[in-house]
Order: sequence, then structure tokens, then C-alpha cells
Amino acid sequence: MSINLILLCLIIFSLVLIIKKLYLDTTSSDNRESLYQFKEQIVEKLNDDSLKKQQDLYEFKSDLFQQQQESMLGLHKIIESRLDTISNKVQEDLEKGFKKSNETFQGVIERLAKIDEAQKKIESLSTNVVSLQDVLTDKKSRGIFGEVQLSNLLSSVFGDKNEKVYKTQHLLGNGKIVDAALFLPDPIGLICVDSKFPLENYKRLVSVTSDSAQKTLFAKEFSKNVKKHIDDIATKYIITNETADQAILFLPAEAIFAEIHAYHSELVEYANQKKIWLASPTTFLATLTTVQSVLLNLERNKYMSVMHEEINKLGDEFTRYEERWNKLAKHLGTVSKDVDDIHITTNKISGRFQKIMTVDIENSEFLSPKD
Repeated sequence: MSINLILLCLIIFSLVLIIKKLYLDTTSSDNRESLYQFKEQIVEKLNDDSLKKQQDLYEFKSDLFQQQQESMLGLHKIIESRLDTISNKVQEDLEKGFKKSNETFQGVIERLAKIDEAQKKIESLSTNVVSLQDVLTDKKSRGIFGEVQLSNLLSSVFGDKNEKVYKTQHLLGNGKIVDAALFLPDPIGLICVDSKFPLENYKRLVSVTSDSAQKTLFAKEFSKNVKKHIDDIATKYIITNETADQAILFLPAEAIFAEIHAYHSELVEYANQKKIWLASPTTFLATLTTVQSVLLNLERNKYMSVMHEEINKLGDEFTRYEERWNKLAKHLGTVSKDVDDIHITTNKISGRFQKIMTVDIENSEFLSPKD
């Protein structure tokens, strides 16, 4: 625009020189009349050009605003579409998660029902020739019974052979094999579970009813036996930088667990000092259910982190949009200012031509004949 303005000024200046020369070189009234007509044509042409340029500038400004509005509408539609996509995706993932959770809990209920049926069958076997008590007389048989019960509880909650969550007969780095290993999220990590069944001393303890001396002796032997199990688990199944700094002692009999907590609080304190947690089938099942809930919450948090990430990206897009809009607003302000400046210059030029047209050439001292 500035180049056009300079050219226009040069043309005007040249025309003024030509007109002045024509005034000086001719005294003919016809020539003066034609010169006035020529000036009027020039002024009219300049006015038309100025109006046309103003009109073109206003049309350009209108088109620019229209394009901007269309761009903004398009951007709003894109943002709306992306938000709808994110919302639908999150809703779909949450529905899938809730569906899986319901299926898992339903599976737990079904497996608990199977455990109840199995316990009923075990109770019915007590009428057979070989009673359960006789079977558990052998130490090795008791160990196998505890391992089987532990495995059943794990499979009832997490399913069969779910090695991402647990593993039975797991080999540790020190060469020891633990009955079960739970793979929990950080910061806990791998936690070992070992089954112990101190049945012999317990039977001796509960069989004595009147002799206080024998009862005290059997209670000491029972406590000594349980402490040995606690020490063995703390030594074998707590390994720095491999396992958690705690482990679980699984007691397959609810009666033994109740005996310890009711009459042997020193054993509970000793186990806590060694970071060994005592668990019965009921309490261990509750622990596994809690672990399952934690794992499900971690899965749900993954979807929430995805949603949070998408919202942050959307915030970045809005920030970028604001910056670009501010830049465009500055450009529009500059264009509007240039239009106003050209309008002022055009008015000044028109005023100059008006002064030229109103000059009294006949009485001008430059055109007066010399003496």
C-alpha cells in the first residue's frame, strides 16, 4: 500500500508541474478552459480511484472477518468432536472395567460356593474308616494339606494359574522354594506365603483340662514350635532386593489361629517384630480379596491417567489457539490503522486539488504581462 501511495504522490506532483507550465505558456482562453476541464477530469479520476480503493479495503476486511469466523467454527467443531471421542472412549473403558469387575466378583462367589461344597464333602468323609484326624497325623500329610488349601484359596480368588498375580512352589534366588508367592504392585513387590500346621502340640495343649502344670508345659512347647516356624519364614523367605520385607505364615486350621490370638499374644507380638503376618483360611481369603480390589483400582487408574493426559493435551491446544488469536487480532488492528491513514491522506490530497482549482490564474502575478 505504501508503494502505491508514493506513486500516486509522484503522479500528482507531475500533474501539478504540467498544469503550472500550461498556465505559464498559454494565455489563450480556450486553452485555459480545456485546462480546467483536464483538471476536473484528473480530480474526478483520483476521487474515483480513492473510493474504489476504500471499497476494496472494506471488502477485504469483511472477507477476512468472514474467513476468521469460518475458521473458528471449524475449530470449535473439531474440539467438540475430539471431546465426544474422548468421552465415548472413557465411558466404554469404564463400562468394560465394571463388567470385568462384576464378572470377577461373580466368579469369586461361585468359587466360594464350590469351597463350601468341598468343605461339606470333607465333613462327610469323617464317617469313613480313615478319619481326617488320622490322615493329618503324619507331618508330611499335614504339609500337603496346608499347601492344597492355600492353592485352592488362591485359585478361588485369582483363577487357576494366574502367574501374573501369584505362583505356587516358587523358586527364590537363595534356592528355597516357597509354597506361594504373591506378585503385588510396588512398593510391596513379591510377598511369600508359607503354610505351617503345628497340630501335634496344639492337640496336646487342648486335650489337657485339669492339670495346670502339664497345660503350662504344652503351652510352652506350642509357643516354641510356632516361634520356630516364624524364624524359619523370616530367614528363608525375606530376601533383600528380591522379596518384600514381610511374609505371611498360613495356618490351615481356624482353631489354631484362634488359640494363638486368644491365649498367646506374645506370639503375635513376636511375629510382628519379625514382620511375619499370621493368617487363617478366613483372614487369608479376606487379604486376597483386598489385594484383588487394589489390582482392580490400579487398572481403573490407568484409564483415569489416559483421560487426564487427553485433558492436558486439550489445554495445550486451547493455549495455542489463544496465542494465534491474539496474533491475528494484532494484524487486524494494523490493517484497520493503515486504512484510516490512507483515508486521511486521501482527504488531504482532495483538499490540495480543491485549492489548485480555486486559484485565480488571471490575477496571478506570475501570469501578469511584464512592463
